[in-house]
Amino acid sequence: MEDAFFIFCAQHLFVLPIVILGIYFFMQPREDWKRMAVFAVSAALLVYLIGVVGGLLYYDPRPFVVGHFTPLVPHASDNGFPSDHALLVSAVAMIGTMWNRRLGFWLWVLAAFVAIARVYVGVHHTMDVAGSFVISVVAVSLMAIFVQRRSRKRYGGPE
Repeated sequence: MEDAFFIFCAQHLFVLPIVILGIYFFMQPREDWKRMAVFAVSAALLVYLIGVVGGLLYYDPRPFVVGHFTPLVPHASDNGFPSDHALLVSAVAMIGTMWNRRLGFWLWVLAAFVAIARVYVGVHHTMDVAGSFVISVVAVSLMAIFVQRRSRKRYGGPE
């Protein structure tokens, strides 16, 4: 029973944060949609780009490869760093945090479940999912700083 929970979280739970953030987005005033969408897409692309570069710079064989065991979910024996699932859910959580801290907290809870499950089922090391979280936090924060500075230059205000 315990394995089934972690298998579900590892394979399917990543969809829920996306749905929750999408619902939150559509609940906002229509005039905010463009700004929010541009930020979310730009931040997500930056997260993805940094993740790809990180994967090219660092190779971490998956736990089931080095440990010679069969993971609880089928997976290719490719590079485990960074975890794509953890990268996606942490990017969603960080973007949600930028818009609403309470929402962000719950998205991070879901991201943690996904990350822990990916390690539990044997397809990632802790460093793979932690690295994904760090990439998301740094990339989304950098995007927020960029947007804030650009907004100040465009509309005036303190530098």
